[in-house]
Amino acid sequence: MPDASAPTVHVTDSPSADELAAIGEGLAGFNEGDVGPSGRRPLAVLVRNGGELVGGLSGYTAWGWLYVQWLWIAEAQRGQGLAPRLLNAAESEASARDCHGAYIDTFNPQALHVYQKAGYTVFGMLPNFPPGRTRSFLSKSLA
Repeated sequence: MPDASAPTVHVTDSPSADELAAIGEGLAGFNEGDVGPSGRRPLAVLVRNGGELVGGLSGYTAWGWLYVQWLWIAEAQRGQGLAPRLLNAAESEASARDCHGAYIDTFNPQALHVYQKAGYTVFGMLPNFPPGRTRSFLSKSLA
């Protein structure tokens, strides 16, 4: 007979905001007890043209690192050197927050070239992620 008090596992593609918050808060609490407070702070750099958002970078700083989660430039604005400007602005802010490194990932070959040109080096790769591409993980020292 199954133990009614035993934990059960449930798979879903529609977790509630409260469930996701509980997972995040639980992990953050564990990590803080393990390695200390992260000092996590959001960071965004926005590009506007006539008030219209035409690009941006979104990420956060934590434990002395900048993580660039998203970097997007509108098609009409590409090729104008905006990506390096966004990275530089984020790195400057991260340095002001006492960060010593930055990391980013991409599966786009053009973005990979831009990041490498900006001083990032590949430290890991996942082939066929997505199929036909390689996801590259890059880092850069801010010291």
